[in-house]
Amino acid sequence: MSKAFDPGNFQVGIVGLGLMGSSIAACMLIAGHPVVGVELLPEALQSGAERVKNHLKLAAEKGLIKMEAKDYLKHFTTAGDLKSLKDCQLVIESVKEDKNLKAEVFRQLDGILDKEAFITTNTSAIPISVLQQHVSNPGRFFGLHWMEPAYTTRFLELICGEKSDLNKARFLYDLGELWQKETVLVKKDLPGFIANRLMYAMYREAMHLVDGEYASVEDVDKACRNVAGYFLPMMGVFRWMDFTGIGSYREVMKDLFPTLNNDTSPGRVINDIVDAGGRGIFNGHGFYEYSPEEREIWQELYNEFSYEIRELTLKYPADIIQQKLAAKRAARSGDSLDAAQEGTNDQ
Repeated sequence: MSKAFDPGNFQVGIVGLGLMGSSIAACMLIAGHPVVGVELLPEALQSGAERVKNHLKLAAEKGLIKMEAKDYLKHFTTAGDLKSLKDCQLVIESVKEDKNLKAEVFRQLDGILDKEAFITTNTSAIPISVLQQHVSNPGRFFGLHWMEPAYTTRFLELICGEKSDLNKARFLYDLGELWQKETVLVKKDLPGFIANRLMYAMYREAMHLVDGEYASVEDVDKACRNVAGYFLPMMGVFRWMDFTGIGSYREVMKDLFPTLNNDTSPGRVINDIVDAGGRGIFNGHGFYEYSPEEREIWQELYNEFSYEIRELTLKYPADIIQQKLAAKRAARSGDSLDAAQEGTNDQ
């Protein structure tokens, strides 16, 4: 991306200002883009705009942004009509995970936006190759998969469909750096992409351990927190295997892989909870029970944690070794120059 690129001249549209859409909007505003937020449900427009405002207020309180929330909100407008997005160069769809609803949104956007404007979806699992069939220029269509809250987390998955233009993908990849993301490029479309395939493999095994009464929900959670939770913010799974003995992992895989769960349907425990109306922290009933006060505290704690883990991941970025080596080379070069200067002074 050219250094002359000005995010202030690159308007971004967000379709859907729910939990994820509102935090994506905050991310775009923090990066310097003018943002148009569209909420198709009239009753949700005001609450969505309020969420964006609250995200920016919290970002200011935590020192994530230098200006006040109101300074960013000057560049944020809301609307209830997709036609309001006509001047956007990038649109990020973040409506509920309904294939038919998303398809209708894309068909309408195709007739509203410039033919070169990027159209992206925040789907977690629907194939990009399927969704991009609803636009006339599918080369500009991609998946952008975020992690909540989008303006603090470093994760961003950029997914290509069968007809996506890889050159256009590179532009979005570079934009990810402006958004302060460590972008992951998924070159070939597959269900669940990368992050969800990894996470759902763990979810399935966790369900199996609880369904089979090998361990409690609480103890499975403790194991996750105190094993993977300790190294994943710094190293991925491949780096971790390099770091702790790759040969040993291969031997364990031979014995353990055949015993891992491979069920193709959700487990008994989660079925019982959902069938009984459980929605987790949203209504207080899930794998755990939550009082209204506990729900509020958990949300506050997660917001606090998201800022702390952000600082940790910024301290240990993916290219940390390259940074350390460059610093050492610069130091050695400086020492050499100092020595040469001293030799000249002695003459």
